[in-house]
Amino acid sequence: MSKSKPWHNMSAIRTGRSFDLGKMSLPQLWFAYLTYPTILFYFALIIASTISGVYLSHPLWKSFLTIPTVIAIYPLAWYLIHRYILHGRWLYRNHWTASLWKRIHFDHHQDPHLLDVLFGSPLNTVPTMAIITMPVGYLINGWGGALSAFATALVMTCIYEFFHCIQHLAYKPKWKWVAHIKQLHVLHHFHDENGNYGITNYVPDRIFGSFYKESRERLRSKNVFNLGYDLEEAKRFPWVMKLTGAPPKDRPDSARQSANQNSHAA
Repeated sequence: MSKSKPWHNMSAIRTGRSFDLGKMSLPQLWFAYLTYPTILFYFALIIASTISGVYLSHPLWKSFLTIPTVIAIYPLAWYLIHRYILHGRWLYRNHWTASLWKRIHFDHHQDPHLLDVLFGSPLNTVPTMAIITMPVGYLINGWGGALSAFATALVMTCIYEFFHCIQHLAYKPKWKWVAHIKQLHVLHHFHDENGNYGITNYVPDRIFGSFYKESRERLRSKNVFNLGYDLEEAKRFPWVMKLTGAPPKDRPDSARQSANQNSHAA
């Protein structure tokens, strides 16, 4: 897609076709993001849970306490999920969970620039958000607090998903902080996947020793694109390979070009 025609082929986004973030401009990303069904669903849930939370909050001020609480615990929860579940190997080694692992993370690392696999499925993300945050909110202020906490998690997820898109976009951020987190995430996808698990918040990485700032700090991982699901693993646990219809790639077809684009953008 040409950057001189930022709205070119926008009808394809509406029909759900895959878009390569490595070839999209920032205006195209904004359009895709704000019209993407998953994001629109999150927006609807934010409105519904906020209104319901306010209505059920007695007193209302207590429910506001859920906002800083969720902001504090949410990055840690997602760090643990990302590191020990999404990058774990037990999901693909089980016939019943192989398709889940493929959808929620393997496809994204196989081709990091595909928009439709970058966004998690609401069937997976919404229950996870609810399980992490609603019990905490309930302890603070009953059902009003639980819904307020859930709304906060949804807002954070929308922010998280947008910056995640920016990190895979062929775009050089002007804001220094965005450029910094983009560089860290590019390292996670193109150098060593066993680190920099955060997207917008790398405090847990620093706490648990998985943070690294530059590629020279670590050797390049041979599993950065397949997450350890190589040909040998695929022979032992073939379910993901069968679903993919092809052997796992050690390097995506466009990885060399995309890595160069991202390194310049970062």
